[in-house]
Formats: sequence, structure tokens, C-alpha cells
Amino acid sequence: MRYIRYACIAVFALALIAVALANRGMVTLKVLPVEIAGLFAVTPSVELPLFVVIFGGIIAGLLVGFVWEWLREHNIRAENSRNAREVRRLERQIKRMKSEKHEGEDEVLALLDEAS
Repeated sequence: MRYIRYACIAVFALALIAVALANRGMVTLKVLPVEIAGLFAVTPSVELPLFVVIFGGIIAGLLVGFVWEWLREHNIRAENSRNAREVRRLERQIKRMKSEKHEGEDEVLALLDEAS
């Protein structure tokens, strides 16, 4: 199973390297459209290889997706936390009630009753 995982990683790495080699050309990445940049008298732009722009877009999309899912699942995590606290509270209550049930009894009989 480990070798299959390594083989998949190797194929994926080769595909990424092939994309990077095929898209080495420099592109100008502009932050603002020309019309808006003219209004503010600033033209923020940077020259990058195309594969950096492609991989950057993929990474940015993954990060946005992870954050979106984490925020979406907040209610589920909060409910699970509340349920876990309730379970612990009920377990403590059951333990307390069992100890109260055996007050004044013989300790051996209480242990036998608790085991069953």
C-alpha cells in the first residue's frame, strides 16, 4: 500500500513539473485594471512565470476552500462539544447515584452490585 502511495505522489510530482516546464514564460500580473489604475495614478504589477501564477491560484483556492469548510463545520463541532460535556456530566451523575445507592451497605456487596 505504501508503494502505491509513493507511486501516486511521484506521478503527481512529474505532472506538476511538466506543467511548470511547459509554462515558463513570463507574464505581467496586474492588481488593478488599466482604467482604475489610471484614476489612482498607480499601476501595481509584477512579472512572474506563468506556472507560479497557476500554482498560486491553485493554492489560494485550496486555502479558501479549507477555511470555508472549517467555518461551515463550526456548528457541528460546537454541537459535538456540547454533547461530550453532557455525556461527562451524566456519567458523573450516574457514578454519584451509584455511590449514594450503596451508602450504609457492606462494601463487598456494593462492589459486587457495581460489577454487574
